[in-house]
Amino acid sequence: MTLRVFELSQDSAMWPRINGSFNAAHKWGLPGLAGCPGCGVTWASSGHQYPAVDLSNLPAQSEFLKARPEPFEEFARLRELVRPLAPPGALLPPGTLFGPLVGTASGRFADFETQGSMLLVVRREALERLQVEGVRGLVGCKTELRFRQKDPPELLELQLEPRGQLHPDCYPPELPPPCDTCGRFKLTLPDEPILDAASLPTDRDVFRVGNFATVMVGTERFKEAVQRLGLEGITFRELPTR
Repeated sequence: MTLRVFELSQDSAMWPRINGSFNAAHKWGLPGLAGCPGCGVTWASSGHQYPAVDLSNLPAQSEFLKARPEPFEEFARLRELVRPLAPPGALLPPGTLFGPLVGTASGRFADFETQGSMLLVVRREALERLQVEGVRGLVGCKTELRFRQKDPPELLELQLEPRGQLHPDCYPPELPPPCDTCGRFKLTLPDEPILDAASLPTDRDVFRVGNFATVMVGTERFKEAVQRLGLEGITFRELPTR
């Protein structure tokens, strides 16, 4: 049986009835890469974030507080300091983010709230209802968002790990392979992405695409649970698989 999957996006039709917003960033992050010795590119990733990874007991945690580019040797040193704390097999490219969202929030929040294609934040009660429905792999992480309003919602960030791949049919024929040194893959997301069916995870219902982590994906089980519970804030676009 083919697994049906859906791209998750913000439901902008709810504005202005639902107008929640936040100005926040993760507490820690790996630096960007300054001039990779393999490909020569200065870059940082988007979509690789692990809010459940706590660096507070790391002696060098202060080295992860400021975003900046670093030479490859320094980036690699810092990456190895973090690796034992990260999920097994995490790629940890330049710019990977860790820890809770810290910042301010205001307005009326839906059950789900997104910030571009980077974040998926959920009300605690919505997350608990989805877990009761049997949705798998939901890791809700506490945020450090400050509200001015009374009785603010408790918002959790979902840790969505990269899994699965875009299908090779999405790659232009002249696309060079990933850099052997830093792993950078210069791929532009097609308007109609196709996922590689054989690469999709079978142990979770929400994840990011492994080689294009800004794309958030939910399975049919997740979609049906959200709709059955009447949860608001996200839309679903089915992605073909091959």
